[in-house]
Amino acid sequence: MKDFHHALKIVEDLCIGCSKCMNVCPTHAIRVRDGKARLLNNYCIDCGECFRVCPVSAIIIEQDDFKEIFNYKYRIALIPAAFVGQFPSKYSLREIYSALRNLGFTHVFEVEHGVQILKEEMNNLQLSGDFPKPLISAFCPAIVRLIQVKFPELVHHFILLKPPLDISALYFRMLLTKQGAKEEEIGIFYFTQCAAKIAAIKSPAEQEESPINGVINMDAAYNKVCQCLQQSNPSFVSGNDEPDKLSPEGVLWSLTTGESAHASGRRIAIDGVHNVISFLEKLENKETPDFDFLELRACDESCAGGVLTVENRFLTAERMRSRARQMMDFPDKNNPTVKILDYKNELKNQLRIGEIKPRSMMKLDDDMAEAMRKMKLIRQIVQMLPMVDCGACGSPGCYALAEDVVQGRALLENCIFIQRRYELKGMLKTNDAIQLMKNIWGENKFESK
Repeated sequence: MKDFHHALKIVEDLCIGCSKCMNVCPTHAIRVRDGKARLLNNYCIDCGECFRVCPVSAIIIEQDDFKEIFNYKYRIALIPAAFVGQFPSKYSLREIYSALRNLGFTHVFEVEHGVQILKEEMNNLQLSGDFPKPLISAFCPAIVRLIQVKFPELVHHFILLKPPLDISALYFRMLLTKQGAKEEEIGIFYFTQCAAKIAAIKSPAEQEESPINGVINMDAAYNKVCQCLQQSNPSFVSGNDEPDKLSPEGVLWSLTTGESAHASGRRIAIDGVHNVISFLEKLENKETPDFDFLELRACDESCAGGVLTVENRFLTAERMRSRARQMMDFPDKNNPTVKILDYKNELKNQLRIGEIKPRSMMKLDDDMAEAMRKMKLIRQIVQMLPMVDCGACGSPGCYALAEDVVQGRALLENCIFIQRRYELKGMLKTNDAIQLMKNIWGENKFESK
């Protein structure tokens, strides 16, 4: 397998080695060495928790250059309903669409239109019994990677269906191709609210090529649209900017319970990556009731709380729910106008994704005998450590340090308790102990100010 692609990047020149990112990472994917945060690529799930807490903005999220849209004749902005939810109610959906066209897009389309195809197929798969229970949604790419690396025995529970994003992208390609567009003329760009979706587009878990050409971060897109909206030009909105109507379930799909509300049997929706981990640990230990369906999302309030959103997640969720209520109150006026169901059979043929394979971060070696030897050694080292998880060693906890030592990523003497023990026994000089700390936290932290 090729390495995971990561949208999260650490800018070394800005990093101050404060360890906030290391302490908050749910998969212990960060270490501090030479006074800088370092990423263990095959542990990271791009959840963005480190991005949220970095006090100096040393962690960034990559995106494609906006100018790349002009490499295509047909430029499609695929926007999630959460993007619309960023804007106060004084701006209509029609105005937001117009602003996007003013920025250079030829078409605007909300990704949750794909829910109309996905919802039915999900229910069919649930009834088919083709997957072991509980069935787990593959909607959130951060959760997909979390289960791959931390709970690999659960990967066979994923519903192997494309998310609404991919379905909508495929639909729009079909639509434009039938209208005479050439494949190379079509550029589809997704406005993402999180780093994990960028990583999933660039490097899908099932190793398939994404139908998306590029990704634009939601905060950057929001600022561009706001600049257009604030022009207050009466001629800005044209009659051609009437948006396609999204279904109420489409609007709500990316919020917590939006997906599980349409699942059958006993189901549960959990948001927040640490909450998800806590639940999966109980599931792994058979400490939970029997569920038929799990909706698991890495962000609080699901996509409304993505790390690249600009609005308060609760306000965003309230706007989205209000929009869905209005549609349900006036069903005749707000019936979906997109004819995605006309392509139902063609899309269903492309709906399945490949097998999602485990990529356990606990895998110590390809050779089973060597892996067992390393596991035994880790246990021995753990018994020597104080188990206070102070992080002073530059690893997120004592067990992580033991694993790092066995894998050649750290020294046992990095632990300050081991250092003191060795110093008392005359096995380590004080100057050597100080140098060990400098190797972890950098020279400047030991300079007097």
